[in-house]
Amino acid sequence: MRILVTGGAGFLGSHLIDRLMAQGHEVVCLDNFYTGTKRNILKWLDNPYFELIRHDITEPIRLEVDQIYHLACPASPIHYQYNPVKTIKTNVIGTMNMLGLAKRVKARFFLASTSEVYGDPDVHPQTEDYRGNVNCIGIRSCYDEGKRVAETLSFDYHRQNGVDIRVVRIFNTYGPRMLENDGRVVSNFIAQALRNQPLTVYGDGSQTRSFCYVSDLVEGFIRLMNSDQIGPMNLGNPGEYTILELAEKIQNMINPGAEIIFKPLPEDDPKQRQPDITRAKTWLGWEPTVPLDRGLELTVKDFRDRFEGNKD
Repeated sequence: MRILVTGGAGFLGSHLIDRLMAQGHEVVCLDNFYTGTKRNILKWLDNPYFELIRHDITEPIRLEVDQIYHLACPASPIHYQYNPVKTIKTNVIGTMNMLGLAKRVKARFFLASTSEVYGDPDVHPQTEDYRGNVNCIGIRSCYDEGKRVAETLSFDYHRQNGVDIRVVRIFNTYGPRMLENDGRVVSNFIAQALRNQPLTVYGDGSQTRSFCYVSDLVEGFIRLMNSDQIGPMNLGNPGEYTILELAEKIQNMINPGAEIIFKPLPEDDPKQRQPDITRAKTWLGWEPTVPLDRGLELTVKDFRDRFEGNKD
């Protein structure tokens, strides 16, 4: 098949492209390199089945494809809050453009939505039926509400125009190629430990997150895209860890002598985040297979290689 991946030079997009190329598809990568990097897709640039287009999805584009994986959007608070208007435009106008393309060429459309649509949840763990607790005027809302609108658009295009959609809600994912400056907790801790800096924990560290290794997530993407289910579907690892536990794991792996310091919690930071993955298990036979310790080893190795490469 000919498959379009928006945000294909990013962390998740590049791992997805690796899998699609390995399966023998023709892949078109669309990226404006706002948070993506060419380094992530270098190995495919000379491949005749791979095409890279530098493009911002808030502008329309005409292409012929069979499937669209729509991943383009800055996904870490530092990046999406840097230019919040651009973030919500990417989520709303960008998603409309991609749905319009899917409608025109009769492509199957896959939306990478987020567990952020649940906001700071009142129910735990979160099922797909839960409608969320989002602050629509908060500093995170350009992303939270943007993705909620992207889901609305997807279902409206499906009902009104018969567009074949798949909607996934992604919980915290980590792995090689995460940006070291993205402000996410895994990359923050690893980068701080490698630089011999204190590890910064916000709040008292009792807030929880679930961490899914990137290869597990990509497997879930491909299974949902090629199934008969529309979603929305949670994809994430139901193993729940406190932020302090994570800090201590990374501290022990890299720099046991590193200090852990505490700072105030940012606005609207969710206290708990854990996916209910009953749908994914039942409909796709999917569940995560990479344990946190193993995934962290692979991620730390990647960060270490990059840090050492930067010194050359």
